Amino acid sequence: MDVELRHLRAFAAVARAHSYTAASRSLLITQPALTRAVQQLEVATGTQLLQRNSRSVELTVAGADFYEKVLAILGDLDRTVQSMRGEQEFRVGFQWVLPVPWATQAVSEFERATGVATRLLRRDDVGPHLERGELDVAVTRTRLKDDDLEHVLLFSEERVAVFAAGSGFALRQGTSWQELARCPLVINTVNGTTQPELWPPEDRPQHLVLCENFDEWLHLVATGRGVGALPRSAARSTQHPDLKFARMSGAPDVPVWLAFQPRKCSALVRKFVSIGVAVGAQEGL
Repeated sequence: MDVELRHLRAFAAVARAHSYTAASRSLLITQPALTRAVQQLEVATGTQLLQRNSRSVELTVAGADFYEKVLAILGDLDRTVQSMRGEQEFRVGFQWVLPVPWATQAVSEFERATGVATRLLRRDDVGPHLERGELDVAVTRTRLKDDDLEHVLLFSEERVAVFAAGSGFALRQGTSWQELARCPLVINTVNGTTQPELWPPEDRPQHLVLCENFDEWLHLVATGRGVGALPRSAARSTQHPDLKFARMSGAPDVPVWLAFQPRKCSALVRKFVSIGVAVGAQEGL
């Protein structure tokens, strides 16, 4: 049998929701019809794509690989249809806090130059979203591990130290990079910009408090579990009553990159990169 678009959308919905019931609600079809569509797809591909357990539906190894390809196909199709309808949208991903004022200026200039609306999307792990075509470009303060992605340096910015408002550090005007390493240090292991490897081996912090996203990082620092460091623009954009920020001597700057897929480097991507680099080169960013 031929594979139809409805089969791919049915499979993607179940894989995303890990549930036939939730997927059927999102697609507005009955659960038996959804189940048949997925079964027909498995027959057509000759592969088991999904497996049920007592609590949810999970992808098989082959299903996970197929799912990534299906998302890319559906994303390309949806964007093509939007373009034909005159509903084109440019999607810019970012990991936690956008660098301001760069983001505001770059987006404004891009929209004026192209007439295309820009959508900003926060994603903790932007790499897979770029690979699947769900993002056109991504702003990142760390080089992504995917070798297929290209990175363009926009600018670099200084780090500032971050402490709980009630800590002894909060009463001081500043600190140093070396002194920060002697404190319990909160580390965002997924996409944080401050990692132990930034210090020389003999001076690396010994007491690490680990987390996996920016919101957890904020809570741990604000409650005094440890101290941390943020890029200047992120500190400027972060409003928290239990945090204090201080200048820090000796700290390495934080590079800000624009990442994208070279094989999908459209005219809009090239335009955004060009504008992003030009804005980043302006004095004060």
